[in-house]
Amino acid sequence: MQDITRSVFLPVVIGTPRQGRLTEPAANFVFGEVSKRGDIETELIDIRKIPIRMDDAGEALKNTQFSATVARADGLILVVPEYNHSFPGLLKHVLDTNLNEYIHKAVGVCGVSAGPFGGARMIQSLLPVLRELGLVAIFSDVYFGTAGKLFYPATGKITDQAYVGRVGKFLDELVWMARALRHARENL
Repeated sequence: MQDITRSVFLPVVIGTPRQGRLTEPAANFVFGEVSKRGDIETELIDIRKIPIRMDDAGEALKNTQFSATVARADGLILVVPEYNHSFPGLLKHVLDTNLNEYIHKAVGVCGVSAGPFGGARMIQSLLPVLRELGLVAIFSDVYFGTAGKLFYPATGKITDQAYVGRVGKFLDELVWMARALRHARENL
């Protein structure tokens, strides 16, 4: 039996390629909070940097580096903006390039929006996709509402320290789920 308390690998994914994205400071904040923890290994994945063709779909477009990272991961942290009540199309395109790599792995979603709801509608739109891919969504989300005012423009630092606790609670749940699912994958 494997040690259930060993660290988990949870990459943070920036879920939009847009220039001037409000998602980037939120993702950097989450990545910073994850990096402080001894129970999590992480890396930052920017979907903008994943070379992916647009003339096909699914696993035919698999990027070997992204696929290897997802295969090694115990779960994913998605930091995603809300665009027109949903998630970015390129995120869906990137996620669809893998299938077996996601099965029985944990996922947590952080929503970002210019408005007050912090991507709540996007998260509701994204959850069925994540389930279909075989990911197991945790019950805790983080909502970065009014993101344009939530981070200092010069430094990218967060203006509301309450988010440290919110992200901490989110990560506690994600680590628990990632460990439980990893234990099951390795022992059942």
